[in-house]
Amino acid sequence: MSEPPVENVLVVPTELFHGLGHFQGFTRETDRYLPVLLDPANMQFRPRNQVEEDPGLKQLIPYVIFLHRNGDGAESVFQYTRGRGQGEGRLHHLRSVGIGGHISSTDVGKRGQVPFAGNGPQGASHKRVTPFPDPFQEGMRRELDEEVAIDTPYRARCVGLLNDDSNPVGQVHLGLVHIFEVERPAVRSRETEIIESGFRPVAQIMAALDEFETWSQISMRALFE
Repeated sequence: MSEPPVENVLVVPTELFHGLGHFQGFTRETDRYLPVLLDPANMQFRPRNQVEEDPGLKQLIPYVIFLHRNGDGAESVFQYTRGRGQGEGRLHHLRSVGIGGHISSTDVGKRGQVPFAGNGPQGASHKRVTPFPDPFQEGMRRELDEEVAIDTPYRARCVGLLNDDSNPVGQVHLGLVHIFEVERPAVRSRETEIIESGFRPVAQIMAALDEFETWSQISMRALFE
């Protein structure tokens, strides 16, 4: 029986990240970090099974939070429980507010629609076709397409970075946090392993943060507390 193909995922040297300014938790200083971390000259793709236990490398992970504000200004966020078959095994059964995953070497050099330049989805107008898309943006688009259906217009922006060196999972990952502000709470799961999903008032999530993975706790406190 042939071995399954090895996935090569996007990483940067932890030393590079530390040189820009190490932090624990959340930072909004996107202009300080993103130009360097997403510079193709600093990108590497390594076998995922090797880097999962290597704190000398940081895997760059898009972490997308869907936010809805109703007519009264009340805020709700899309949240779910991670099933046993989803992604990082060390996070199974925890609740999360973030959608995203690893950027793969297969995301490099694709010609496709990159939906992060403006509003969407409003027909094709919210997407731009480019022959050389940023592999991070392309990987984020792919992850979203695989995991959720977004049945509403939205506005997208990168709001910060996440780093948590307090546990083995966090030591090998670095999150790039994006807010997708949706006109309607019309986001639904496309994966059987994204369960118990839906929009929930921010106040309710904040009151039950101990049920959520560490990245969700850090993000919610930084953005809404």
